[in-house]
Amino acid sequence: MRKTVNQKAWFFVLPVVLLVAFNAVIPLMTVVNYSVQETFGDNVFFWAGLRWFEDVVTSERFHDALIRQCIFTALVLIIEIPLGLVIALAMPRKGPWVSVCLVLMALPLLIPWNVVGAMWNILALPDIGLLGRSINALGIEFNYTREPIAAWFTIILMDVWHWTSLVVLLCYAGLVSIPDAYYQAAKVDGARPWAVFRYIQLPKLRHVLTIAILLRFMDSFMIYTEVVVLTGGGPGNATTFLSIDLVKTALGQFDLGPAAAMSLIYFLIILLFSWLFYTLAMRNEAR
Repeated sequence: MRKTVNQKAWFFVLPVVLLVAFNAVIPLMTVVNYSVQETFGDNVFFWAGLRWFEDVVTSERFHDALIRQCIFTALVLIIEIPLGLVIALAMPRKGPWVSVCLVLMALPLLIPWNVVGAMWNILALPDIGLLGRSINALGIEFNYTREPIAAWFTIILMDVWHWTSLVVLLCYAGLVSIPDAYYQAAKVDGARPWAVFRYIQLPKLRHVLTIAILLRFMDSFMIYTEVVVLTGGGPGNATTFLSIDLVKTALGQFDLGPAAAMSLIYFLIILLFSWLFYTLAMRNEAR
């Protein structure tokens, strides 16, 4: 029997394709166009070739911002992934407290990014902020507007508070999906809680953890709004990540060519790291 193919479904997909093309492809081509051109105003452009890419790659400013970005992303992943997994394991599986815990975990994710930065800006003020005043009361000098270590501590704490909930919800969904038959078999065998976690829960959570790490890597590597509202990239350039440096180049200095080249390199770095991690994760899963 010949299978009838209905092509009318493409009419339902077409609006999505057009929307993606308008929001992603067209701006991307504009950025590519700017990255190989030079302008002196009055909409007069000149061919620059790969000059801007060479300037960005060899720039010490770009290297410093990239190092700061990688350090921040690494610290965030090291803290949030284990912490989210531990909280998900501690949450109840049945009863009325399940809804309460899920709502509490979802609340930080519902707050806009600029509001999160403003909240922690007030909270961490050394004179009137609850966090800043409490730390100073312990005899520890804390001022995130002047001390780079304090600024980094505040930003990391803010990101952990804001995004650990995402890891918790993903891990909790994975734990709930594990059939009870596995736990019953482990109980019959007399397995201890650590053995249950190592041989049942953790293997079943590999795909969930892979998704959580990928999402948190991409989000943390592109962080902008919260840091701008909280520290503005300071003190000095201590918290000037790639995204902040890119905006300063594009809007602050109005260097469209270098900014376009930097944004493409930025995009390729995120794409390359995500592809490498996903490939390695899937290869280990196949083994």
